[in-house]
Amino acid sequence: MPRQTAWNVIILCLYELRVWFRQCFWSKRSKLELFGMNQLFAASDKQVRLLSKRGIMRLRRLTVTALMLAMAGQYLHSQAAGNSLVSASAAETSIVHVDARSESTPFPHFWEQTFGSGRAVLSMRDSYRNDLRAVKTATGFQAVRFHGIFMDEVGLFDLDAKGQPVYNFSYIDQIYDGLLENGVRPFVELSFMPKKMASDPSALHAFWYKPNVSPPKDYVLWDGMIAAFAQHLINRYRIDEVSQWYFEVWNEPNLDFWTGKPPQPTYFELYDHTAAALKKVSSRIRVGGPSTAQAAWVESFLEHAKQSGAPVDFVSSHVYANDTAKDVFHTDEVIPRDRMVCRAVRKVHDEIAASPFPKAPLIFSEYNASYANEPDVTDTVYMGPWLAGTISQCDGLTEAMSYWTFSDVFEEQGVVKTPFYGGFGLVAVNGIPKPAFNAFTMLHELGDRRIKVDSDSVLATKRSDGTVVVALWNYAPPFGTGATYTPPPANPGPDKNFTLKLDGVAPNAPVQIWRLDAEHGNVLKTYDAMGRPATPSREQIVRLREAGKASPPERGALKDGILTVRIPPQGLVVLEAGDGRSTH
Repeated sequence: MPRQTAWNVIILCLYELRVWFRQCFWSKRSKLELFGMNQLFAASDKQVRLLSKRGIMRLRRLTVTALMLAMAGQYLHSQAAGNSLVSASAAETSIVHVDARSESTPFPHFWEQTFGSGRAVLSMRDSYRNDLRAVKTATGFQAVRFHGIFMDEVGLFDLDAKGQPVYNFSYIDQIYDGLLENGVRPFVELSFMPKKMASDPSALHAFWYKPNVSPPKDYVLWDGMIAAFAQHLINRYRIDEVSQWYFEVWNEPNLDFWTGKPPQPTYFELYDHTAAALKKVSSRIRVGGPSTAQAAWVESFLEHAKQSGAPVDFVSSHVYANDTAKDVFHTDEVIPRDRMVCRAVRKVHDEIAASPFPKAPLIFSEYNASYANEPDVTDTVYMGPWLAGTISQCDGLTEAMSYWTFSDVFEEQGVVKTPFYGGFGLVAVNGIPKPAFNAFTMLHELGDRRIKVDSDSVLATKRSDGTVVVALWNYAPPFGTGATYTPPPANPGPDKNFTLKLDGVAPNAPVQIWRLDAEHGNVLKTYDAMGRPATPSREQIVRLREAGKASPPERGALKDGILTVRIPPQGLVVLEAGDGRSTH
């Protein structure tokens, strides 16, 4: 028998045995009764022939299953000595049943609706807009969030000789026009403080571009600027458009982005003034906060809003996968990098549910696998399994999550010096796609209904045309942490086999398979082979852009509804089964 056929026989037999065992453990009847054997033990010799036909058929079926399993196993054993291929038993094997006919749940693509980016003024650069268009094509994302729309370099606020406010919307218009022309709305983070409005002009954050992070010296000036800003947006874009934007008050006031003393009450004062000024212009403007790091302050914020009467149209917070349990949960436990984000999301989700605003939408307006520059994390194929697992865990807990960031056109630590330094973006400088870009592209293929499966490494979905799309991954931790790059080891760990039993699609349905791993869609393989040049030549940049592209899909078909897929460590696979068309 052919080798693949033998494996298919084994999988079918194991599936059949799994059904028997599930019946045995779940049935209210005794195990003997399931097999018809209670009748056998209770019968006299003369009564044996009167056994139910149903019991006899069960015994025959189980016997045939065991014989087929033994024969297939013997065949593979006999082939092992002369076969140079690594057998499936050398890797962990998971058997996953996906039934497209079973009940499904809505699966909105909450992870790709919004992205963060470098500060506001960078959005006028061609490189920024080129990367934005690339990510928009890959994900269809709808909004972008950035810092610094009120910074002096954008030029909105000034004071005349008499100390009266003067507003200049020239750059504001260029920034927002550029986004909208590319089909992307602003997610408006209302920050930072214009220096002539600042209570402390010397309160500059450590970022390279030195934003002022102090409270306003006069809330009359702040309220007036917020109202003028909102009115200008409505005049230019109309309220039907602006009412679809989100207006978020400040950024991470629980860290060093806010110097008000004490931090929480002074931030709440800022929020109350800002929300009131926006709503005075139009009640349809959506405002929210507290935009905190480490999933903090949400309970206190909502209780304050209840007491003050401040409007809250959404709740926002941030978390990164390498945040500590002490900072997020105030415990000493160790939470793995692949679990932290959704543990924090669930925490805030539950806090909102128990608050005076239980229906308030939750938006995590920043998240990523690291808040630091770690090249073995955000530059590598590690991001494929990490992202897929995060999506799977966070489903149903949040309305949207904003990945920080879509591009490495980004200057918080200064002008970027080299393409692969652990930047947050999906696209490295010079328009080079990273593995994370390919991960988002692949996961965009998932359907809009989720099918329940019994695995924490599989995410099964279906589209409206009946096509089944399944993500599978082999999570392994980063090969290194910190700012120094660690090359992949010679032995990165075991592969993982997934045998899918798909019901509800044609048993021989066509299949497409997209891969992201060390050998597929991985620009770092080429960059490492180049010797990791700090400033690649123009010719090398062309090669890197090509190497960063996603690998073309493999094409095949199910065999009797079964397919086995092998995935290396830190590998991600997205599999499409059915006659539908992919989104790309």
